[in-house]
Amino acid sequence: MVRAHRPSPELAVHLATLYDRFPFPRSFSDDPIAEIRTYSTDRRHAEVTALYGATLATGNATAIRGSIRTLVALAGGDLVDAVRVGGDPDPWRTFRHRWIRGDQMAHLARRLHAIYDSYDSLEDVFLEGMEKDGFASGIDALAQALRGPGEGPRAPRGYRALFPSPLDPHHSPAKRLTLYLRWMVRDRFPDFGIWKRVPMNELRVPLDQHVFWIAYHLGLTQRRTRTWATVEEVTAALRRIDPVDPIRFDFVLCHTGISGDCPKRRDITVCGPCVVRPDCRMWRSVREAS
Repeated sequence: MVRAHRPSPELAVHLATLYDRFPFPRSFSDDPIAEIRTYSTDRRHAEVTALYGATLATGNATAIRGSIRTLVALAGGDLVDAVRVGGDPDPWRTFRHRWIRGDQMAHLARRLHAIYDSYDSLEDVFLEGMEKDGFASGIDALAQALRGPGEGPRAPRGYRALFPSPLDPHHSPAKRLTLYLRWMVRDRFPDFGIWKRVPMNELRVPLDQHVFWIAYHLGLTQRRTRTWATVEEVTAALRRIDPVDPIRFDFVLCHTGISGDCPKRRDITVCGPCVVRPDCRMWRSVREAS
C-alpha cells in the first residue's frame, strides 16, 4: 500500500518563506490581473472588467492578457458602456479566445445588463446564494444569474458552459469564478478587495492545473482529479496554515508553475533552491533514503 503524502510540520514555514521571497513584480506583469488593475478604482468598472477577464482566464497567460485588451478595444474602451446598452454583438463579431467567441461575450453583456436592473452589484447576487447554503451556493447563484433563465433571448452555443457551478452534477471546481471572487474580495496585493461583505477567510482556492499539481505534491490533497471536493480539501489545508487569508498562497503557487520554477519533474538544477522541496512528494523518497 502506498503511504499517503501528508503536509510536513515545516510546510507552513516553507510556504511563508516562498511567499516572502517571491518575485511579485515579475509575475504580476505576466498575470491577467495586470490588465484589470487600470479599472480597479471604480467599483462597477472593476466588477465588469474583472468578470470578463476571469471568464477569459483559460490557456496561456500572455494570450489571456491580449484577449482582454482586444475585447476592451472592440467595446470602444469601456465594457461598462457595452453592458449599459445591452451588448451590441456587431463590434465583437470577430473576437475569439480559444473556444470563447464574441457572440458569447456580447450575450454576457446582455446578462449583466439584466442583472444590474435588479441588483446594485454582483456581490449581492453572490451573497444571496451564500446566505442560503454556504460558499458553493453563492457561486451557484452567481453562475445561474450569468447563465440566465430558460426563457428570454436564447444564449449562443456554448455560452452556459462558461459558468459552471460546484452544484452541477459533475461538481466543477469553478476555477474562473473562484478566481473572480479572489480578485474582488481579497484585500491584499495583487487583489482588489472591492467587495467588503464577503469574509476573506471564506474564499476558496482557484484550482487551476498548476495549483492542483503543486498542492497534490505538497500533500494538501490526496485527490487525483480536480473537483469541488478537491477545492474544499486544498482550501481546508491552507486554512489551517492561515485561517485569516487561506488563499494568499494561490498567486505564488500558480506562478511558480507558470514560470517554470516548478518543472513538475525531479530536476535538481531547478528544484535545488526551492524552499518547499523538502515537502514535495517527488523528493520524499530521496530524503528518506539519505
